[in-house]
Amino acid sequence: GQFAAIGRATIGDRKRCGTMADGAEKTAVSMLEVQRHTTKQSCWMVIHEKVYDVTSFLVEHPGGEDILLDSGGRDASREFEDVGHSSDARKELDRLLVGPLRPMTDEEKLEAAEEAKRKGEKITAKGSVSPVVGLIKYIFPVVILAVAYLIRKYSS
Repeated sequence: GQFAAIGRATIGDRKRCGTMADGAEKTAVSMLEVQRHTTKQSCWMVIHEKVYDVTSFLVEHPGGEDILLDSGGRDASREFEDVGHSSDARKELDRLLVGPLRPMTDEEKLEAAEEAKRKGEKITAKGSVSPVVGLIKYIFPVVILAVAYLIRKYSS
């Protein structure tokens, strides 16, 4: 039915929120809930403050499913506009609408931080992974090469 897509939302996300363009009442969804839908089995994204369940559209997407999966679980407004989607593509979004994005509660913000911690990611104020992690990825191989060079040079 019309609420099948939102049936997966948690009880905390079921804050009723006015009527949308199609006349049906939609549920407001937090970014925490959106971030939990990043797979082929369930892929949600935000475009212009609205949450869309694009799971059923993955195989039909002209740009391929990987592009949608890469944007799953986050705000994809900029990518959507950068591609320059047609009016038909914009109409297709109406069919995939879950509901409007709502701000996260303080409780949800804490939960999001805990989930990131469990995944082993250090989240910065901007919500991205710490740059130190990226830096270590590059420094480690350089150190290994330097050690190998020194061993070779002084063992001869």
